[in-house]
Amino acid sequence: MLRCLYVDLDGTLLGPGGSLLRGADGRFSLDGVRALQACDRAGVEVVLYSGRRQQSVFEDARLIGARSYIFEMGCGLVLDGELEWLTGELIPSEERGTIYQQIEASGAPALLLERFAGRLEYHTPWSLGRDVSHLFRGHVDLAEAHALLERHGHADLRLVDNGVVVEHSGRYPELPVVHAYHLIPAAASKVRAVAAHMQSRGYGRDECIAAGDSREDLGVAEAVGCFWLCANALERDPELAAELRDRPRVRVAEGAYGAAVYEAVVTTLAAG
Repeated sequence: MLRCLYVDLDGTLLGPGGSLLRGADGRFSLDGVRALQACDRAGVEVVLYSGRRQQSVFEDARLIGARSYIFEMGCGLVLDGELEWLTGELIPSEERGTIYQQIEASGAPALLLERFAGRLEYHTPWSLGRDVSHLFRGHVDLAEAHALLERHGHADLRLVDNGVVVEHSGRYPELPVVHAYHLIPAAASKVRAVAAHMQSRGYGRDECIAAGDSREDLGVAEAVGCFWLCANALERDPELAAELRDRPRVRVAEGAYGAAVYEAVVTTLAAG
């Protein structure tokens, strides 16, 4: 029996331009709303998980009546109004400031920007006003980035890929695709936050599904019974197909954006 849907926002529940009411073709669509309605009718909890900052995810959660949500790539979990940081030893304090400020003071963001000059920059304006993650756009080798961070004493941080950023691809004609990257505490992840929520609610793996569109989202497959990858994810980044190997709990939806979420929900509910 399905008890919970964990769903990403941009590129998943939300269509082009971050709109709940736009489909893959940019036209008005109610697929995402129908997915939420199906969950409500079946008594299925919906939990948003996103790379967005807390205030943004809070507003979206409030609009759909969700009681819990996950923000900034799993760095924070809000469960029935109570905030839990999932960032290991990096936590906000009056002495050291926000986690974002602590990461900035470490020099890690400047190190990445210098090493990947011309291939990485801050993802303005969405990189502003954040509490935890430093948000970039560009195209880099994650293994190289992690090796660089470790060599310079930043093993407590990691750079994660949160999907393709289509609207900024024209800024980098020499790059095959432009990705959104978050620099976050190594202890944090979307899958850890999902697992923490499941444990708090007492949900079993087979009672939960998730939907998303990025490499980081795929990690959630480790916690849930089935993870649904939106079709638009592979259309925008064909290299993502290689990440699907040896992942038996991952299904690729026929639909894109909200249509994929609706497909995931109704297919799961129909299966009993």
